[in-house]
Amino acid sequence: MFNLEERRLVAARALAAEIARHLQGDLSLELWNGEVLPLGPNARDDVRIVVRSPGAVRRLLLRPKLMTIFELYAENELDVTGASPLDASRRYDHFRSLEVGAKVDRRLAFKCALPFLFGAKNRQQIGAYDKTVDPHFARGRDDKELIQFHYDVSNEFYALFLDPAMVYSCAYFTSPQDSIEVAQIAKLDRICRKLQLKPGEELLDIGCGWGGLICHAAMNYGVRCHGVTLSQKQYDFAAAKIARLGLQDRIKLEVRDYRAIDASEAYDKIAQIEMFEHIGLDNHDRHFEHIKKLLRPTGLYLHQASTRWATPDLSKFRQPTRYQKVLSRFIFPGGECDYIGLTATNLERHGFEVRDVEAMREHFQLTLEHWVARLYEQRDEARDEIGEARTRLWILYLSMCARSFERCTIGVFQTLAARRRIGPSSLPLARGD
Repeated sequence: MFNLEERRLVAARALAAEIARHLQGDLSLELWNGEVLPLGPNARDDVRIVVRSPGAVRRLLLRPKLMTIFELYAENELDVTGASPLDASRRYDHFRSLEVGAKVDRRLAFKCALPFLFGAKNRQQIGAYDKTVDPHFARGRDDKELIQFHYDVSNEFYALFLDPAMVYSCAYFTSPQDSIEVAQIAKLDRICRKLQLKPGEELLDIGCGWGGLICHAAMNYGVRCHGVTLSQKQYDFAAAKIARLGLQDRIKLEVRDYRAIDASEAYDKIAQIEMFEHIGLDNHDRHFEHIKKLLRPTGLYLHQASTRWATPDLSKFRQPTRYQKVLSRFIFPGGECDYIGLTATNLERHGFEVRDVEAMREHFQLTLEHWVARLYEQRDEARDEIGEARTRLWILYLSMCARSFERCTIGVFQTLAARRRIGPSSLPLARGD
């Protein structure tokens, strides 16, 4: 007669064999007793998914969701050894993995689950945002709190994986061999050229981050810049950088909600680089209305944002995906992406002429691959800075995003728009200009 531990091991072996039959992966599973089981024919064991306790199996069986995987990985109840989660994910077919749950023998799965249904839950506290987020800014949504949950983690933490300019958005690669430093400078310069920046003009950067764009534009294009952020830590870093570069006379920096900027403070050009995802779908009209008020009649607006794909039935677009639920809880509380058609429609609805739309999905995949590699390599330093659980959440989050851009489940676009007016736009005829 087997004892409970032996029954659990027998069940785990049977379940792993059934999963391997359908997954056909090239990696292995390591059980809590050190036993290693292949997850496909001729699978190597240099990369392993590690299950640290029977309790982890119990939680996965009772709640087989992406949220559970993130929780277990953050708590180190699930782990990946021999590679980063991103590199490990290349050892199996993602779309095949999505079908495993439906293909596994239900009777076998139920029989294997029985030994795990009893026991302690052994849960740990991890850094999650579990407050209710009001979707409407006008009803008291506290965007500053939401932004600071994400960005005020630690400047030293972000420096572990970002480039020296601390640019936290999709880079632009002229070649896959470009370094992240070169690609980020190329992106900043591309934004300035798309906006046709000229000496003496005034640029507003909404969600200016650590000051990468405003410093680049002021130094290389002779414009006066106004950067606003809701993150105190970003402000502190950017203010020190501006002083170090001697740009105080050309850059105004504030911890300020851009919606509080008065329309009398008009700008020649406005940039919004991946801040838009933070404001929520119900606040889009207010956003575009305000941008138009802040932009001079001949002004240009560059809008860079990640997007989801439009659902066939648009009435279902707002239903949060499992990825959104995870990101809203652990990474981006209150964040929501639109689809590119909605961006263009809203710009036109609010008095803009869309002049250029550029897809940059592959560029974000490459950007994220650099970030994952750098953070994974310096994960010990990250743990010292922000703790074990949060470091693991970020590695898994960045890895998931990299694969999502690679698989075309999310996208990112740069959209250039002008205030709509009668007559010539004054923009060059050729896109390359």
